[in-house]
Amino acid sequence: MPLNSPVLVTGGAGFIGSNFVLQWLVEQQTPVTVLDKLTYAGNLENLASVQQDSRYRFVCGDIADGALVRRLLDEQHPGAIVHFAAESHVDRSILGPGEFIRTNIEGTFQLLEAVRGYWMELPTEQRKEFRFLHVSTDEVYGSLTPTAPAFTEETPYAPNSPYSASKAASDHLVRAYHHTYGLPVLTTNCSNNYGPRQFPEKLIPLVVQNALKGLPLPVYGDGQNVRDWLYVTDHCDGIRAVLERGVAGQTYNIGGRQEMSNLEVVRQICATLDELKPAGKPYASLITFVKDRPGHDRRYAMDIAKIERELGWQPRETFAGGLRKTIQWYLDNPEWVEHVTSGSYREWIDLQYTPSSPEGAANR
Repeated sequence: MPLNSPVLVTGGAGFIGSNFVLQWLVEQQTPVTVLDKLTYAGNLENLASVQQDSRYRFVCGDIADGALVRRLLDEQHPGAIVHFAAESHVDRSILGPGEFIRTNIEGTFQLLEAVRGYWMELPTEQRKEFRFLHVSTDEVYGSLTPTAPAFTEETPYAPNSPYSASKAASDHLVRAYHHTYGLPVLTTNCSNNYGPRQFPEKLIPLVVQNALKGLPLPVYGDGQNVRDWLYVTDHCDGIRAVLERGVAGQTYNIGGRQEMSNLEVVRQICATLDELKPAGKPYASLITFVKDRPGHDRRYAMDIAKIERELGWQPRETFAGGLRKTIQWYLDNPEWVEHVTSGSYREWIDLQYTPSSPEGAANR
């Protein structure tokens, strides 16, 4: 679709969603409506810089509220939906899977139903141009051995956590709405994102904040679980490429081609902090190995040849460069960190890192 229509972004106050909205308002001229429930990870401070932009509108609401979604669609007349809204943390899904089922499966279903009704009533040309882009994860593919080929779009699904199972279910619903009803959907499966505004339960921001406070830097198991790392603005570029040039009904993997172990990531964070904000001793001295979490996938890796070949997209940021930008952002924005790490988040951290907890370290 041409990127000249209004868009509705679900989960647009979260980490990836807010970065997408900010980028959209710089790169495109069309209006954006953000629908976000503002749970623990949704933060309107992420969008403070565009609050006065006449093209931006925020609505606090739940994607599972089909009537609300339909009213928004009828009012805003978007030419595309970009669906980020999801519960997205594996550790939280292990401790409490119910909310993941409700949001990721039931919420996506209600959203699809509202969108289907709206889309069917559009004029013929607008129906042809309309797109529903569903943002998903590499975790639906399961776990790889150290030497196995990277995930492709044809890799069979094998989710291993309540989170990834709920995302796999939502992927299947999106696919079914295309094949059954003709809804013009697109699905993207991304690797581990990092960058500014990431909620600090995830590995990189958690390690940065603990290091600055002189607290232990928890690493699951032996630290050799491998992930592919994707800088968030590269991911947003990839989503816009899929939205503009992707073929309805298709899936596109978006990755960073930056595979490394969790231990290596933590060590690089420590080395960068040693340079940017030196302490009395090397930050790496704080690294602490903790008991592994249940069902911890060993390796993810993404084959992104399809999106490179068909849409001309590829990641631009190196991990070293993106990590430095990310750490500098957290150093420059302590008020943001303080606001999001208060209240319920601190209760979550206390639960997650007590000695009796079977889990131990933040990691997607």
